[in-house]
Amino acid sequence: MSKLIITAALTGVLATRDQCPAIPYTPKEIGEEAERAAGAGAAIVHIHARTPDGAPDWSVETFAEIFAEVRARTDAIINFSTGAVGIPPEERIAHIRDLRPEMAALNMGSMNYAIYSEKRKVFYHDHVFANPFHDIQFFLETMNSADVRPEMECFDAGHIGNTRPLIDMGVLEPPFQFSLIMGVLGGIPGTTRHLVDQVDGLPAGSHWQVIGIGLNQWPLVAAAITMGGNVRVGLEDNFYIEGGRMAKSNGELVEKAARLCRDLGREVATAAEARAQLGLDVEPRRAHSRSGMQS
Repeated sequence: MSKLIITAALTGVLATRDQCPAIPYTPKEIGEEAERAAGAGAAIVHIHARTPDGAPDWSVETFAEIFAEVRARTDAIINFSTGAVGIPPEERIAHIRDLRPEMAALNMGSMNYAIYSEKRKVFYHDHVFANPFHDIQFFLETMNSADVRPEMECFDAGHIGNTRPLIDMGVLEPPFQFSLIMGVLGGIPGTTRHLVDQVDGLPAGSHWQVIGIGLNQWPLVAAAITMGGNVRVGLEDNFYIEGGRMAKSNGELVEKAARLCRDLGREVATAAEARAQLGLDVEPRRAHSRSGMQS
């Protein structure tokens, strides 16, 4: 069985310090969290940009600062987000086109995206997460031209099926990189039974990782380890090491995933081993300037 690749989702776009004090906002804070995560065993860091007060930030300049801060501290594979609600596609992809990280998240379908409180009987978030085919195709073509690996984020079984016409068109080519996001209200439930079904629906030879939301993360991590897949943990998806015990950093969450991996008989991949396993460039990529020169 291949070595386990751990991704750390460092900050997300919705979580705030009021909810979890460890959420990083600034490029320097994100770089420091990337270092902690990589030190604990993460080979990939998945990153959203934030303003200093925690709002979403889509400026190329902020992503460039984050790229430099992360790369100054670690050789982890850098994966930038493109997911947003109400932001034009051109703005969501500009940092990918200009900076050329090794990987970029690509949402593979539309859905109701909500967070509901059973205790208070209210929705904290209630969005239509729109990702029509023409946007997905545009993102893929831009990623292809920038030599950036699309990391296809699938929140439901139909999102996996959405790859078929794109493969047929030739805009989506192997090796395929899937993230199976489970437990978001509006998407597929976060259970092992549903994970097995999701994996069975993937194109042959796909790389995949599971992303469990909240405390569902840990049983799904264990299932993915035993199924030969990879995992994503981090403060974007889950704040808690265990019920009632909030993580003090992304590194603590990665540390637990690495420990589970070793306890279940697998080894954890380094960043270099992950690059080889996924068919990425051997050398860590540095941000490209708008002129195409590496910075």
